[in-house]
Amino acid sequence: MKVNIYYGGRGLIDDPTIYVMNKMIEVLEELRVEVSKYNLYEDKNSITVLPKTLKEANGIILATNLEWWGIGGYMQQFLDSCWLYGDKEHISKLYMMPIVMSKTYGEREAQLSLVKAWEVLGGISGEGLCAYVADHVEFETNPAYKAIIEKKAEALYRSISQKQKGLPSSYSAINRTVLRNTSIELTPQESEQLSVYVSDDTYVKKQKEDIEELASLFKEMLGSDNKEENFIKEIKDSFNPLQGFSGTFEITLSDENKVLVIDIKDENINCYYGSMENADVLIKTTHEIMESIVKGRTTLQKSFMTGELSAKGNFKLLRNFDSVFQF
Repeated sequence: MKVNIYYGGRGLIDDPTIYVMNKMIEVLEELRVEVSKYNLYEDKNSITVLPKTLKEANGIILATNLEWWGIGGYMQQFLDSCWLYGDKEHISKLYMMPIVMSKTYGEREAQLSLVKAWEVLGGISGEGLCAYVADHVEFETNPAYKAIIEKKAEALYRSISQKQKGLPSSYSAINRTVLRNTSIELTPQESEQLSVYVSDDTYVKKQKEDIEELASLFKEMLGSDNKEENFIKEIKDSFNPLQGFSGTFEITLSDENKVLVIDIKDENINCYYGSMENADVLIKTTHEIMESIVKGRTTLQKSFMTGELSAKGNFKLLRNFDSVFQF
């Protein structure tokens, strides 16, 4: 016979759950039961693969401590993984004993949560153990409490060895009716393999990178038509013609390999992506700096002075740029 213990606490030295588990292990091993203990806080990065360890066991103990509310995140994550990746056929034959030690109100509710969850999974729940512990030293040195814990361990052993049956529960009926799994039906082996992929950080990271790359590709494809219009509308809307002012600006966006041409003739402006021979002012900058200029966060003159863009040609026209365009 083999029993697995899954501990959902944080492993604190004053957690009475640890004392209870150790006593349970002591009694079960005296009865020649093989016991394996899994500390979920130590295996938090591989909780999704732990449901496969259920197949090794004839019974399990779900043990957790109640610090303020509920059964705790690690235990909930483990139960979620059992629902998603566990072998439901094996779980239906598996005995579960809940243990909840509490330092606050709600130990019975937390124990009932474990029972409900296990029965919804289709498993068999046995008599549990829960207690409110104000002083862990007093609790651990009380011989009467020790005797109760030992009897609970013996009761678990008898339940498993005699394959005791329980009366039907509405929670297990939920598994068959209300909570019908609408996802793709997987074999136990496929579920186990899926849980391995989920727990593999490298695999998950690679999948995320692939998704982001595809999203970026589609976004670029969808936005390719609009990309050619970048800055053109803002430049035309901000045009403030000066009397007698004419000139051509060729702005190279070095990070996009694009050239933006601005051709001004008195009150007329032509703005497009392309090229122009013998432009009066040649400017070289990046998309980010150009965006800051057209959004009014900085000026072309200031960007030139700080070295964020380079320019050559007619500097008189360059100085008038910020007057002609009032972003």
